[in-house]
Amino acid sequence: MRNKHGLALLLLLLLFLLLLILIIIMMQSEKQQKQNTTVVSHLPGYQGPLPFSLQTGYVEVDESNGVRFFYYFIQSERNPAEDPLLLWLAGGPGCSGFSALVYENGPLSFKSHSYVDGLPELVYRPDSWTKVANIIFLDSPVGAGFSYSATEDGYNSSDTKTIDQIAIFLTKWYEEHPEFLSNPLYIAGDSYSGLIVPPLTLKIARGMEMGDRPVLNLKGYILGNPLTDRKTDFAARIPYAHRMGLLSDGQYKIYRESCGADTDAAQNVECTNCLESIDKCLKGINMHHILEPECPEYDGNSVGGRILLGHNNAELPLSDICSECREAGYTMSNIWANDKGVREALGVHNGTVRSWLRCNHGMPFTGDISSSVEYHRSVTTSGYRSLIYSGDHDMTWPFIGTEAWIRSLGFPIVDEWRPWYVTGQVAGFATVYSNNFTFATVKGAGHTAPEYKPKECLAMLSSWLSNRPL
Repeated sequence: MRNKHGLALLLLLLLFLLLLILIIIMMQSEKQQKQNTTVVSHLPGYQGPLPFSLQTGYVEVDESNGVRFFYYFIQSERNPAEDPLLLWLAGGPGCSGFSALVYENGPLSFKSHSYVDGLPELVYRPDSWTKVANIIFLDSPVGAGFSYSATEDGYNSSDTKTIDQIAIFLTKWYEEHPEFLSNPLYIAGDSYSGLIVPPLTLKIARGMEMGDRPVLNLKGYILGNPLTDRKTDFAARIPYAHRMGLLSDGQYKIYRESCGADTDAAQNVECTNCLESIDKCLKGINMHHILEPECPEYDGNSVGGRILLGHNNAELPLSDICSECREAGYTMSNIWANDKGVREALGVHNGTVRSWLRCNHGMPFTGDISSSVEYHRSVTTSGYRSLIYSGDHDMTWPFIGTEAWIRSLGFPIVDEWRPWYVTGQVAGFATVYSNNFTFATVKGAGHTAPEYKPKECLAMLSSWLSNRPL
């Protein structure tokens, strides 16, 4: 009898201990989920302490679904108390802010074919935009990078939904960082974010007019190689290819005559044949930079579109491709960000993102904004500054398409098309319009410009932020 009572007590004790362990685990998990920020002084793959201030964190932007946006905040390396604050939005949609941080305009980059303790080696990039600005690199929309939702429904997103959530993000971020409220604020990004940045900027501006709090020191916006008007930007690819010598005058003449707006292209056999001929000419061209080799998409996560008229590059064997491909470098970020130690260092919530992708193109997302041109008009005529720049060797969203929608605004030209210089060399060409609207090309750059011409793009940004002519 005593043995039975003893066994029962033992079982009760074991159950109590098990329940206690489960409660502790749940409390730790809840504490982690509520953790907002992480100060990062060291990163796996980087040798020594970071030479800049890095903070990562989450901001909840949808309480009903538990949607949390992840961000990397790097303070200016010059004067963080006074330098401008840039909110940087990557393209995709679905690309992580880390892609911009490490491949475009942040202070880190991967050293090619170099590893430290089994991880891709990170090194300091001297031409970072953090030399002159504080930057928030944001993982948006939900599903990009380390941003996540507690419910499946929360992952359903769109252009307009993302804009609303980013506005919430900014408000809450400033509540935790009120010391930056007086810094000039610029909404910035590239590629697909060309459809997001102008309406987001306008939303913030209208909110300030309506008395929203906190009051932000919004000054304008910056866009690189932007998708702005789906019809205009896609249509610019073939004229651009002709201007860059990728298509013959004869091909282009037939294209204009048989596939023009006043012809029934769907029923036009000549147009169909012409497009097939053009497709054959361009399928081996790198859309992101027409002078670089066309490479397999190693991780399937390149920003923007690589296809002009429907072909892919599956016929190109890897053995025939230059070993130095940018796409190969993109895999280093996947290896790095999926490491357990990296996630711990960044303060990533456990179990929220099973597999990190540089660009998550498989998320449920609706593109419900087809053009942001009128948002450009509304923002700039309200007195806010704008800088639009394009790498002139980008065929993803060619600069001639950007020029076309800019002309449609009808703004008077203040400073005619002219070269701008860095260290005595022509770095590109620029036109300044009324309403503080500046357009610049970056000579020799692709999609996106800072990835190819970091020194020139930093000089461009520095001059523009300081209200100096390029």
